[in-house]
Amino acid sequence: MAVHTSSQSVAKAAGENVARGRSRGTGKRNGGSRGAARRSLSTHWYAWAMVAPVVLVIGVIIGYPLVRGIWLSLTDANERNVERAIGVNHIPASYEFVGVDNYVDALTGNQFLATLGWTLVWTVACVSVTFSLGLVLANMLHRKIAGRGVYRMLLILPWAVPGFVSVFAWRFLYDERRGILNSVLAGGGIDAVPWLNDPTWAKFSVIAVNVWLGVPFMMVALLGGLQSIPGEMYEAAEMDGANAWQRFRHITLPGLRSVSTTVILLSTIWTFNMFPVIFLLTRGGPGEATQILVTQAYKFSFEISPRDYAQSSTWGVLILVLLMVFAAVYRRVLRKQGEVW
Repeated sequence: MAVHTSSQSVAKAAGENVARGRSRGTGKRNGGSRGAARRSLSTHWYAWAMVAPVVLVIGVIIGYPLVRGIWLSLTDANERNVERAIGVNHIPASYEFVGVDNYVDALTGNQFLATLGWTLVWTVACVSVTFSLGLVLANMLHRKIAGRGVYRMLLILPWAVPGFVSVFAWRFLYDERRGILNSVLAGGGIDAVPWLNDPTWAKFSVIAVNVWLGVPFMMVALLGGLQSIPGEMYEAAEMDGANAWQRFRHITLPGLRSVSTTVILLSTIWTFNMFPVIFLLTRGGPGEATQILVTQAYKFSFEISPRDYAQSSTWGVLILVLLMVFAAVYRRVLRKQGEVW
């Protein structure tokens, strides 16, 4: 009996020691973390002071509208029930909290899914064509050809011109009655094409304009990647009997992998949210044929009556979530392939 009591006492004491040890270890870790933070702040205070204004501005410019948009997406806010002033009269807000009803309506309705489908087609088509043309042009300009500098300048020109100027120029080219494209077709005895008035032709037209605007960026980025590949690798492969396609497949493509993954991600995000091309060229028409998610969200908030701020915010939040999910999946796929991103 004495032996049993002694064993219990020893076990209890050991447990208390372990508990005290864990408590001390946790305290040391917490104290160490706080100490490391204080040392970092005291050592790099100048860097923190320089970054703080930028963080503050970003928080005001991006953080507040984001939080405000998420809140409005959970209400039934529209033009008639938000806070507003009419002359000297101040009308308080009367919209109410509705929870996730707006998200349920959007995800179960036909409009959001149909618009999402075309947005995905638009994004995939633009990014794939832009990347392919950019890669071809980058390979051509990477060679030693006469007038290479002039060609580079001319191909970068669409990127240098403001986007809205390029879109208006293309709108003039697409004009069904006075446009240059149909004038050229008429000279060949071909009937005029309703570039912006037919749903199918309008989709091809907006894709062509966005590719025109996106190729220079893709070409410059991929050209920089090509110039970082050592020329000795091509020389060694050529001496080993590798043909042009084998050199491209086994040297060029692997050498461009890190650049390609970055520009494809950026191009996807930009194209998914490419408001100016759709809005200035077709305004989502004819009908709703070329309407993408971001232009439809704009339409809810600025064009329909009454303006539906709740629905517009809901679509905006859904766009953000979709892009975040895409970026997360994209990163995971790259990590599985051995890419660090």
